[in-house]
Amino acid sequence: MPLDPALARLANATLMVPFESHHAPRWVLEGLADGVSGVCLFHNNLESPEQIRTLNARLGEAADTPLISLDEEGGDVTRIGQARGSDYPGNAALGAVDDTGLTRDTHREMGAHLAGLGFNMDLAPSVDVNVADDNPVIGTRSFGADPALVARHAEASVLGLHDAGVVACAKHFPGHGATSQDSHHVLPRVEAGADVLRERELRPFRAAVNAGVRSVLTAHIEMPALGGPGPSTLNHHVLNRVLRDELGFTGTVVSDAMEMQGVSGDIGIPQASVLAVAAGCDLLCLGRFVYADQVEAVRTALVEAVRQGRLSGERLEEAAARNAELRSWVRERTALRKSAPAPGGVGLSVARRATRVDGVPPRPRDPLVVEVDAPPGVAVGEVPWGLAPWFADTVRVAPDPAASEGLLSRARGRDLVVVVRDAHRYPAARNLVLGLLAGRPDAVVVEMGLPIWRPETGVYVSTYGAAHVNSRSAAELLGAGPGV
Repeated sequence: MPLDPALARLANATLMVPFESHHAPRWVLEGLADGVSGVCLFHNNLESPEQIRTLNARLGEAADTPLISLDEEGGDVTRIGQARGSDYPGNAALGAVDDTGLTRDTHREMGAHLAGLGFNMDLAPSVDVNVADDNPVIGTRSFGADPALVARHAEASVLGLHDAGVVACAKHFPGHGATSQDSHHVLPRVEAGADVLRERELRPFRAAVNAGVRSVLTAHIEMPALGGPGPSTLNHHVLNRVLRDELGFTGTVVSDAMEMQGVSGDIGIPQASVLAVAAGCDLLCLGRFVYADQVEAVRTALVEAVRQGRLSGERLEEAAARNAELRSWVRERTALRKSAPAPGGVGLSVARRATRVDGVPPRPRDPLVVEVDAPPGVAVGEVPWGLAPWFADTVRVAPDPAASEGLLSRARGRDLVVVVRDAHRYPAARNLVLGLLAGRPDAVVVEMGLPIWRPETGVYVSTYGAAHVNSRSAAELLGAGPGV
């Protein structure tokens, strides 16, 4: 049976779709013309500034102000900086500096950069309070472990993006910072009591709402104390009684990627999408690999759910209206926005201020730099990191403790710099570092993740992130030139 055109258009209004290539395919352009609210771009869509501007201009021509979004957090999670790393430090570095004016300036400059490329929505900032040291998905994406600190930087980052006329999207509601599991793969569960969750997890979201944030992105995470079982994305109580009634949020609720196992692993993307809209999600971020056929399946599932009475038409209309209001806000801000200013270098300034040094770093002229590899998270992806652009003899090694003997032999008579990333999460990496330090206690250790594990060594450098500017700040401390 063909879909009812009016219902299909309402269903389209809840969709934020990805696509495969550097060019907008026909199904995306036709979808935007038929009411799809927007797109989410990933690194596979982005090749060069010129190509990005051309692509986004074409998307913008397909409908009246579609939402053109991406995950650009700065720091480790970057799409525009995928080729060499971001020019903007991540939240952990900003939290380490703890200058809210600088956080606002950073997000204003980053937002202006995005606007200049044709984006009007950023699925950032991450305002999770990272209290779990072994958190595999947040880490340096968080401003820190102190709810008050995270709250004040949540406000500053929202204001900065809005200064640039770009929609900010506070995430991952109600908070992904207390977990030791990744919702890309499973449904994490946080057992803390309601009072703890309100003071810790919800405090930064309250600050973002008070700052006027226009969208909030949900987490596929279970917090029974806030409203029963199941992922928050599908939890009516969490999205309505807590986010809307308690925190006073009136904007667009955006789902985290519906292809993630934490929300759709057991029931599939179409059914999960129906439940998400019914629970209170207005805009479905479908994910990275949900293309034409699956988008059609989601659209059909939403329409059929209305026909069958499992989803009210009024809820679909409400979601469509909120998304239309968000697009109207973008339209107004775009009309007021001046041309994007040239980057002012605030990112490198923050990275330099964030970098911490214990001991007196040497100025090695011919060091061996050993980078201990660490697997990237799904949200981060394959983004370059480390000191290789600044030091000629840099070797990337697997975290195998047996490699220490050969590396020590290679470093004989030279300075040794060991670079790690979240070493506290990887026992093999720690053992390799300890093996190297046993032979070379004078080695410099550079931690490019969270500086939680501190080995006994003469010099320890922590950058609070692995973005390009974080790497450069560490290289400068070790006497390197400007590099690339």
